[in-house]
Amino acid sequence: MTRANSTLTNATRLQIELFCRGVRIDPSCDLATDARGVRRTRAGLGSGLEVVLPGRKKDHWMNVPVVESFAQRSPWKLVKRGTGLEGRYFVADDRTGDEHPVRLPPEPMWYAAKTPSGREMTEIGVLQGTYLGIYVGGVCGFWAGQGHQACGFCTTGKNVGDAETLTKTVEDVVATALAAKRESDVTFVHLNTGYAGEKTLAVMEPYIRALKEEVGCLVGVQATPAKDLKQYDRLKDLGVDHLSFCYEFHDPETFRRWCPGKDHALGQQAYFTALEYTSKLFGRGACSGEIIAGVEPIEWTLKAIDWIASVGAFPTVCIFRPTIGSRMEAEPSPDPAQMEIVFREVWNACRRHLVPVGMAPNIEVSLIVQPDEAGELVEDGGLVDAAWRGTLAVAKAASAPMFRRKMKPRRPTT
Repeated sequence: MTRANSTLTNATRLQIELFCRGVRIDPSCDLATDARGVRRTRAGLGSGLEVVLPGRKKDHWMNVPVVESFAQRSPWKLVKRGTGLEGRYFVADDRTGDEHPVRLPPEPMWYAAKTPSGREMTEIGVLQGTYLGIYVGGVCGFWAGQGHQACGFCTTGKNVGDAETLTKTVEDVVATALAAKRESDVTFVHLNTGYAGEKTLAVMEPYIRALKEEVGCLVGVQATPAKDLKQYDRLKDLGVDHLSFCYEFHDPETFRRWCPGKDHALGQQAYFTALEYTSKLFGRGACSGEIIAGVEPIEWTLKAIDWIASVGAFPTVCIFRPTIGSRMEAEPSPDPAQMEIVFREVWNACRRHLVPVGMAPNIEVSLIVQPDEAGELVEDGGLVDAAWRGTLAVAKAASAPMFRRKMKPRRPTT
């Protein structure tokens, strides 16, 4: 019988625990039939198993580590009770005997469908939660030579061209996005690319235009910051809905150590300048600053969260994953107790600085604890917190017609 774990009182706490400790796969599991395949794409951070944790207010999607060495030592294991379609999955804690029900989303049929160029669609993009992630452009410039300038946690230079197709035509991306929208109800396509100097954003423009004109979806862009900030005005005219900037670490020393290419070619200030500019240009809650928690001293991570929210962006915080094949593979995974402090601050910072979260429809990001999910950690926020939750609920309802318009195919203004 499933027993409640007194230390894991909700789905967010369980989510943090599993991100930090990973999960072992019990022989009872039938992942080949029941689950999405474990795929190493993009930076490698989504190389785990997609699972869904039932929550009080919503389901929590997560990409749980299963292949890394720390996951092999985890006290948690995934087990299946029953067989076939009647079987149910649980994560079980060897330390306490407690079990928590989880759901494994099945692999979508369109993954194996062919694009116009004859490639399988899963070589073009993959679901990470409920959104479609697609890497476009060539291998990140920081991987040139022997990859000494690459970020320490990243394996893009090893994945792109191997686990996923290097060259992706606009036609292939459109076909994949249409299939994902039709069959998986995808509303958001997230495009990211590697460093290519001042041409970085130009690489993405034809994909953005085609997704807006031919698919009709929300489009996010993740790329290194441009020196010419007017390039972001053009992205807005093209219809981009969300911009994210991965500067990874707020502590300058940690940034220099683990992001040498970003430090030498761009510097932290370029990220700060771009995020401030685009947050004003796109509006509150339309941009995000992405950082990694569990590597730099926690004080710096908390500073990052507050600063990102203070400029009107929302903090996207990844729990550090020592990815296989990266320079940081041997680094320890974080302490769940410290990560709970971090995500409480994510929620509180967004409330303090009035950054709306959880507005867009059907966007569940499996690589992180989302800001609205972090709100489940704050159970004693008082009247101010209750008022903020009410404000978010009203704002989400009011913004629904706007998002419906944005998800209709339309010609960009530029």
